[in-house]
Amino acid sequence: MVQRRFWQKQIEDSWKVRSVLWLSGVRRVGKTVLCQSLPDVEYFDCELPRTRRMMEDPEAFLEGLRGRRVVLDEIHRLSNPSELLKITADHYRDVRIIATGSSTLGAAQKFRDTLTGRKRDIWLTPMCLPDLKDAKQTDLERRFLRGGLPSFFLGEKVDERDFQEWMDSYWAKDIQEMFRLERKDPFQKLTELVLAQSGGIFEATHFAGPCEISRPTVTNYLRVLEATFVAHVIRPYSTRKPNEIISAPKVYGFDTGFICYYRGWQQLRRDDLGTLWEHFVLNEMMARMQTRDICYWRDKRGHEIDFVLANRGRNPIAIECKWSADRFDPTNLEAFRYLHPNGENVVLAADIKRSFGHSYGPLKVTFESLESFVSRMAPV
Repeated sequence: MVQRRFWQKQIEDSWKVRSVLWLSGVRRVGKTVLCQSLPDVEYFDCELPRTRRMMEDPEAFLEGLRGRRVVLDEIHRLSNPSELLKITADHYRDVRIIATGSSTLGAAQKFRDTLTGRKRDIWLTPMCLPDLKDAKQTDLERRFLRGGLPSFFLGEKVDERDFQEWMDSYWAKDIQEMFRLERKDPFQKLTELVLAQSGGIFEATHFAGPCEISRPTVTNYLRVLEATFVAHVIRPYSTRKPNEIISAPKVYGFDTGFICYYRGWQQLRRDDLGTLWEHFVLNEMMARMQTRDICYWRDKRGHEIDFVLANRGRNPIAIECKWSADRFDPTNLEAFRYLHPNGENVVLAADIKRSFGHSYGPLKVTFESLESFVSRMAPV
């Protein structure tokens, strides 16, 4: 079993701030194994009927766990999961609880209280750079093709049936149980199209016909995909300049392995690496910064910036992703900085080991490794 030390530290540090943690992430991303790897925890699998019976009286259950560290796996299986967590946060603060689920807290109908101010959220993403180091397997092309679900990445081989079995389990255990959707075929068709077309501009009307559903249904399904971390909706950065794209989002699939599978890629060409590197950069930023507050930028002439970090009150950081640094062209950054002159410009390339700067006329660009960038961007 690989010890995912980056995530173990995230949990330990978060327990110092809040007694209740919510660990979320897609199915089979490693939530259960991660929780069981923590020292001195008592593990409860809420899928088991006898476990659910133990928690029918939350106060009696928690009374017997004073001073303990507790894992409540698949807590959405309880009839009223937010009640138990709220009682813990308010009245049993010496009990440390980490509860797991496959969606944002509050997305599913069973969660009647989102516990605002009472919990700390941790989002477990597909394997990031520290995970690859812990696994002693840092081959990025393997990570791209197999994806970042631990069993897919670390296994001897990945069978095509593994992807379909994951999709069937996702529908049965996440979508039907938590969201009560009724039509499997159009939902799975949309999911497959989102993965196959990952990274592109999302127009709901373009998906309605192939999926045989209405535009509002496409929009509703996309919200479910986003709530369960299977899709990431990246919205355009804009200060409403006349020639900027201000409404059309880009949608990224959650995992490079599934993107390769639904695109039919069994071997990677050089041109594929740039696209998959962009997805990997997004996963790394989300993992290390624990945020989805990431934008892209595009103008009506077709200039585009891969990602923009635009925290309120700070100048936007423009990020370009390149598999090889020598493929960088400053044209897009120049167009962006013509409208937004202040802020840092960063090129994240897979072949950069040490950061360096380069000037293109008045445009100053930092070429940086992904590890260096996310380390300085991550919250302390």
